[in-house]
Amino acid sequence: MSRTIMLVEDEAPIREMLKIVLEQAGFSVNEAEDFDIALEKMVEPYPDLVLLDWMLPGGSGVQLARKLKEHEFTRDIPIIMLTARGEEEDKVRGLEAGADDYITKPFSPKELVARIKAVMRRVTPTASDELINFAGLVLDPVAHRVSANDDRVDMGPTEFKLLHFFMAHAERVFSREQLLDNVWGTNVYVEDRTVDVHIRRLRKAISAHGHDSMIQTVRGAGYRFSVK
Repeated sequence: MSRTIMLVEDEAPIREMLKIVLEQAGFSVNEAEDFDIALEKMVEPYPDLVLLDWMLPGGSGVQLARKLKEHEFTRDIPIIMLTARGEEEDKVRGLEAGADDYITKPFSPKELVARIKAVMRRVTPTASDELINFAGLVLDPVAHRVSANDDRVDMGPTEFKLLHFFMAHAERVFSREQLLDNVWGTNVYVEDRTVDVHIRRLRKAISAHGHDSMIQTVRGAGYRFSVK
């Protein structure tokens, strides 16, 4: 069964071109041309990924990303922002709104498909299926759940995989480049700054019971998961 992508793009020629590229890559495509239609079509069965244009009639892509991340049934769907904006500040805004990646027009079909496949791989947990527990912070790879002192912790798929990697390699320091290779995968077009954004989102997700202090910044070296 092919994976489904919700394509949200208001310009018909671009939408048609992207649909062809995605279908040739083996994906099923649901289309939406504006903010409201995208929300109307966001029903079961939910898409495996949302490819979302920045500028949309009825609301921005950033607003739509935030709305999807607020909803219980859509918060875990990966999002790739698609836009002509290339400024670093705009990229950070998109990532902080809940996007998992960001691709700037113009781009090649090969790059787009590679980015989509890379983001989808992040949803899959790392190899170990063993439950991991550190000081009340519990990660269950099989159920894809995280709890802190028995309270459920909600987070996106990239934050889940990042936390899983950290907890499976506690007390070790990893550079941004090493985290990109191990969590995002090699040969993926992702900037180092992306790691910092997802680290902030992960810390925020686990902060309710003080577990955010476990994600430690090691100046000049990178990040470490530690209970010390």
